[in-house]
Amino acid sequence: MSLKDILVHMDSNKPCEARLDTALRLATDHQAHLVGLYIIKRPYIPPYVDAQISEEVWQAQAATLGQMADEAEAMFRPKAEKAGVSYEWRRVEGGKGEAIQVHARYSDLAVLGQRDSDGNSGADMEDMADRLVLTLGRPVLLVPYVGAYENLGQRVMIAWDGSRSATRAVHDALPILEKAKKVTVLAANPNSDPSRHGDIPGADISLHLARHGIKVEAQRLTANDISVGDLLLSRAADDGIDLLVMGAYGHSRWRELVLGGVTRHMMDHMTMPVLMSH
Repeated sequence: MSLKDILVHMDSNKPCEARLDTALRLATDHQAHLVGLYIIKRPYIPPYVDAQISEEVWQAQAATLGQMADEAEAMFRPKAEKAGVSYEWRRVEGGKGEAIQVHARYSDLAVLGQRDSDGNSGADMEDMADRLVLTLGRPVLLVPYVGAYENLGQRVMIAWDGSRSATRAVHDALPILEKAKKVTVLAANPNSDPSRHGDIPGADISLHLARHGIKVEAQRLTANDISVGDLLLSRAADDGIDLLVMGAYGHSRWRELVLGGVTRHMMDHMTMPVLMSH
């Protein structure tokens, strides 16, 4: 198995270059076609204000937005050429979430950026990753807004809880897992329900992956004084993990938004790229 089509969301923010580099590594490793998608979102202007804005102002705004798109393209094309991958550039207008949905549904993986906690991502980007993970129907690779990631998919951790979404994430990640040097299946604070985990948490999914020729190791960790999200991040740091694979929103999204949860914690505090599926 391999990835054949990868979409990367491009924008004018500083973290975009690391996101593009990550997407290019995947495209190179899998000989995949890479689509760079840049979305120009026109601001909403109420009609009573629109009538008071001159044509010159609209033209100046259009020129600025166009220049930002051109700068992103000027970053994308030389890097894609240097990587030697098949690629294309798409520049569209519309809402970011809606446009990504339209284009990413025809790809094997969508590469997006983590929401910038400093607020530099724009108001319309605040919950874009949340919405896309839930509605896209394709796996989403979230790249942190800080740092560069020279390796991706060499040492992979699977956050395994036996849920439908975790199962979906594992199988969406198979093309990457099959190329990994080491895969760790981590059952963090697993419950004792045998209908979810079987007799030994993580054992059955590890055996399934081993039959795919994947080098896999099962681990079980229990800690009452730390959240599951922090437990995953701590173990990932200790083991030099360069990719985390997990299901998104095993509970209700609203429950996680209100009460907290692993998905929200990871979206806010990830320290390495995270592949999520729902």
